[in-house]
Amino acid sequence: MNLELCQAVDVMKELSEDATLPKNVKQKLTVILELLENSGDISMKVSKAIHEIEELVDDKNLQAYSRTQLYNVIGFLESM
Repeated sequence: MNLELCQAVDVMKELSEDATLPKNVKQKLTVILELLENSGDISMKVSKAIHEIEELVDDKNLQAYSRTQLYNVIGFLESM
């Protein structure tokens, strides 16, 4: 894995352990993590992950801090 992908995965793992995060967001993060960690075309995986995360940031129950972290993850993934 390259550095940006590792950073994105680390942030998402940290977020998924946050007790204040809504359950549906944690479940979606787990799915995204599994997607990124599976083998296959990296550009397709990253594109799908970005799309899924963009849907997550629209969740009105998400705290501002968590939303900012997810935007950082998008930034890591887009820089690949």
